[in-house]
Amino acid sequence: MAQTIIGLNDAKAVKRYSGNLAVDVGRKGYWTRKFMGRGEVPTRPIWQLTDLEADAGEQITYDLSMQLNMQPVEGDTELHGKEEALSFFTDNVYIDQMRGGADCGGRMTRKRTLHDLRKIAKARSTDWWARVFDEIIFMYLSGARGTNTEFVFPTTYAGFANNSFTAPDSNHIVYGGVATSKATVAATDKMSTLPIDRAVAYAEMMGGGGPAFSEIPQIQKCEVDGEEMFLCIMDSYQAFDLRRNTTSMDWADIQKAIATSVGRDTPFLKGGLGMWNGVVLHKHQNVIRFTDYGSGAIAASRALFCGLQAGALAFGSPGQNLRFGWNEEGRDNNNRVVITTHTIWGFKKVTFNGNDFGVMAIDTAATRP
Repeated sequence: MAQTIIGLNDAKAVKRYSGNLAVDVGRKGYWTRKFMGRGEVPTRPIWQLTDLEADAGEQITYDLSMQLNMQPVEGDTELHGKEEALSFFTDNVYIDQMRGGADCGGRMTRKRTLHDLRKIAKARSTDWWARVFDEIIFMYLSGARGTNTEFVFPTTYAGFANNSFTAPDSNHIVYGGVATSKATVAATDKMSTLPIDRAVAYAEMMGGGGPAFSEIPQIQKCEVDGEEMFLCIMDSYQAFDLRRNTTSMDWADIQKAIATSVGRDTPFLKGGLGMWNGVVLHKHQNVIRFTDYGSGAIAASRALFCGLQAGALAFGSPGQNLRFGWNEEGRDNNNRVVITTHTIWGFKKVTFNGNDFGVMAIDTAATRP
């Protein structure tokens, strides 16, 4: 009786595993699973651009149309010649190829196990790609590599695809406690509701709310089931400090707010620490950390306060009209099987006119409790 076998390098297996890998990475990644939207009117902090998935090119350019600021003409005063010119700011994101692989070993290694090595390679590649995506997004939104020792990227990493890290500008960073700069951060300037309230106040006053912010694009809130919210992601040390630094009622209010909020079952809110002042609070271990604040020896973490379009993510198809490519190769006269995966993509923090657009840094002292 004839038997159908889909073996090494079979085109059907390659396409199937390429497609499954793309789906699984999207579901596994923290940012791509919870906080990514697409389209001309995105509703999430990560803005997915699809222009290069079918067309050739290495760069996507996008514009921001600023609000009109002209004084209205009153009565029968002639309007002619007083019209305001439309104002645009431009930003762009580049894409490039990234690759990874798994060596499944030689014939005898595979003979000694009953495991489906192709299936295991896909599972491990999924985990690895999700980790790569999350680390890249945290680094770019923070504008720094930091000192996190658990990353796959070295501490000297400076970005890829011609998209450089951009440090937070002076209008898009707040500090914990009484600190007003990196140099003034003390060990007591920890995460609390105070810097979160500062970030909300700064965000709401941008874009014409005051002379200092009149030329700065306003951070727009994310929309979740018809409600508008900001997002704040901190690390576990900052979350510990938040619990300890709030008054007896603050933490109860934070948890109550998310438990009763509209959209509480959506990925945007699900798993969150709580809500404070219209800000959904989450924690993640990949928040960027530093060791040189204050006098030069204060450990600190950079929480991310996000609105719409904090970062732009773009894919380019690496082949087969899929976002990920899958290749199985026999080496050493086909004794060893090596499975490699690749994708073409790019990510950067959105900036217009020299200012961050949808993200603000909240830097606080943060050490292991």
